[in-house]
Amino acid sequence: MNQKIAGILPASRWRKLIPIAFITYSLAYLDRANYGFGAAAGLAEDLHITPAISSLLGALFFLGYFCFQVPGGIYAEKHSAKRLIFWSLILWGALATATGMVHSVALLAAIRFLLGVAESVVMPAMLIFLSHWFTREERSKANTFLFLGNPITVLWMSILSGYLVNSFGWRGMFIIEGVPAILWAFIWWRVYADRPRDAKWLSEPEKRAVENALAAEQQSIKPVKNYREAFRSPKVLALAFIHFFWNIGMYGFIMWLPSMLKSASGMGIVATGWLSAAPYLLAVPLMLGASWFSDRFQQRKAIVLLFLGLGAVCFIASFTLGATHFWISWGLLVIAGGAMYTPYGPFFAAIPEMLPRNVVAGAMSFVVCFGALGSFVGAWIVGYLNGLTGGPAASYVFMGGSLIVAVLLTAFTTFSSQATPAARTPLFTERG
Repeated sequence: MNQKIAGILPASRWRKLIPIAFITYSLAYLDRANYGFGAAAGLAEDLHITPAISSLLGALFFLGYFCFQVPGGIYAEKHSAKRLIFWSLILWGALATATGMVHSVALLAAIRFLLGVAESVVMPAMLIFLSHWFTREERSKANTFLFLGNPITVLWMSILSGYLVNSFGWRGMFIIEGVPAILWAFIWWRVYADRPRDAKWLSEPEKRAVENALAAEQQSIKPVKNYREAFRSPKVLALAFIHFFWNIGMYGFIMWLPSMLKSASGMGIVATGWLSAAPYLLAVPLMLGASWFSDRFQQRKAIVLLFLGLGAVCFIASFTLGATHFWISWGLLVIAGGAMYTPYGPFFAAIPEMLPRNVVAGAMSFVVCFGALGSFVGAWIVGYLNGLTGGPAASYVFMGGSLIVAVLLTAFTTFSSQATPAARTPLFTERG
């Protein structure tokens, strides 16, 4: 893109779209992360589940999540994210509620797998949706507002779930926390628009400005013929494996942090909820600051490398100190958790800048898919190691080692796009 294209990008996009993206992703995260609280609050004892089976049940979600990432992303690009996510919201809300009604391990296993299938379309569809609405200079921030649904949800969920379990038991917690997704589906259907041309709240000049800005970005990206060529790209494969090892540490941390803290501290479930919330509180300012810097200076790799490295160092230091220095170890875990969340916005902003529109949906879903596989491995192996060894030491080593691999892969991966320097200059002003 060598010349300025006249146009004004409407600021109303942020007010209209970001809240619904944030809430939808938040509800998905609520219904996937509360299993750790159920496991810490009596689910295993009531259903006579061994530690090894409990870890497998926690991980089955991610196996279902892995299977439908790429088809879901391609459907969202070629057809409609609106329709896809509407039915996904209803299905995962019903399944989350049903978790509180199970009385057999086999039924619980089926629900966990199907919950993963229902939610698998959300992350790729949302990332593709944001790439239809926000330009290179905005994309990291837009992605970050989406991903903030993760730590903010786990933050209040960690506190709320502790109180719900204390008041209604683990069954009541699952039933109550599954209902909002079903109700939200109908709000989603009413306010969502797949692309600028579908938005009734934009004027025709505003629609053209957004569409033209996004089209202009495509001119400077090297063509890719098809999905097979995209999936074989060294950059796409590198990003996929970074996400894989990153998520081993991330989701092992998310799924089993309540159980590990409860065991190490000897505190009750409500106090454990408050302790578990701290990493997610720290993640919010870190993610906002990093996304601003990434968009302002067009730095993607530097942000990912810095915060993944910080997360790995603090995680390993926490394990090294151990339970004998509980509060220092907990403080390091807080920093590690916040740092691991921080690079998501810049990381996924890099993909639409590397690949053309005809393949970016499949490539983005491919990278997300590897992350889901890493989540499955992390959630399963961490729970298995905790049960096998009777403590968290082995699982800390496993998660810390995975984060180090992710850092090393990031260091040797090029995040730069094919865009010309001219394409990186902000071309538009915003109108409120």
